[in-house]
Amino acid sequence: MNALTLIKDITVLAPSPLGRCDVVVAGGKLVAIGHDFNLAASAIPYQTIDGRAFYLTPGFVDSLVHFIGGGGEGGFATRTPEMQLTDATLGGVTTAIGALGTDATTRTLSNLFAKAHALEVEGISTYCYTGSYEIPCRTLLGSITDDLILLDKCIGVGEIAISDHRSSQPTCDELRKVMAAARVGGMLAGKRGIVSVHVGAGARCLQPLYEAIAGTELSLKAFYPTHMNRNAAVFAAGLEFARAGGVIDFTTSTTDFDLAAGEVAAAAALAQALDAGIAITQLSMSSDGNASLPLYDTAGELQGLQVGQVRSLFAAARAAVQCYQVPLAHAIHSISATPAAILGLQHKGHIRVGADADLVLLRQDDLQISDVFAKGRHMVAAGQALVKGTFE
Repeated sequence: MNALTLIKDITVLAPSPLGRCDVVVAGGKLVAIGHDFNLAASAIPYQTIDGRAFYLTPGFVDSLVHFIGGGGEGGFATRTPEMQLTDATLGGVTTAIGALGTDATTRTLSNLFAKAHALEVEGISTYCYTGSYEIPCRTLLGSITDDLILLDKCIGVGEIAISDHRSSQPTCDELRKVMAAARVGGMLAGKRGIVSVHVGAGARCLQPLYEAIAGTELSLKAFYPTHMNRNAAVFAAGLEFARAGGVIDFTTSTTDFDLAAGEVAAAAALAQALDAGIAITQLSMSSDGNASLPLYDTAGELQGLQVGQVRSLFAAARAAVQCYQVPLAHAIHSISATPAAILGLQHKGHIRVGADADLVLLRQDDLQISDVFAKGRHMVAAGQALVKGTFE
């Protein structure tokens, strides 16, 4: 492995456009960004990449992935498979946050955290949420606060389910206690302590979150609601939440079942939210990778089920550009800088000196992923995986 990588004359989206630059990677970090760099006199081995045909973007940050799969809503035979390394890297994802969902019985936090460590060893950066859909929250060390303080990989709690027939129907006080525990644990550990919220199709939408902060010192910014493109009503509620100062997340693993049921495709949701005047710093997308994607009829009966795909994250960003005229820098921001900021991942989501060398090279002619670097390691080249998971 070369100790240095020099990417020459590449158009940099940091995600804000920086124009054509040279970028130097060493020791897993971005160490220099400038012009006309020449390492020919270096005694350290290095590789040079001609960047003239590419855009350089930050590695993508996927804020909701089910590393170990999810419990299928159709019974044991529908439990979904776990994620593999190249599910992420071939889709440009270099940082992923793992979560449990409906099933916190046959899918456990200890298994989730173990898988996060395994993926880290294989090459990408991983973090986890403690808890799952239900309240009281299951934890590893006895409380949300303990998990946040004592487990390095734990950066928040969730995804807590609201407005969904699969939720534990949490009360206002229960949501407040979860929020307060995450707040205190995050402060003491120097983390954001975010509360990831699964929003279902119920008529109350985000009302439980407003009720939870009413009369308290807590803020809507502590909540990170996802699936905000589930249907038109949820999408409209999400825009109001963003206008009130919150950050909302759109799910990119959209199936034909979902579209038939009224889901707004993530690419379209991003474009419409921007057109409505919502700042890109308040809009993100996540894949819900390896989750079960059930379709229910109006009586709550399961009609079908598919599996979320991590690679859908960049596919949606690309569609936002090509189909909905979203600026490329904005589309990249929604899958890099925005999630990194709300999750408190200071060294992720940006191309700047001192940041982790998580990088994606996109072909300028068709916006396809060519190369991916994770923590400075060349994981994908010319669209092919150079590094595979242990069992791939």
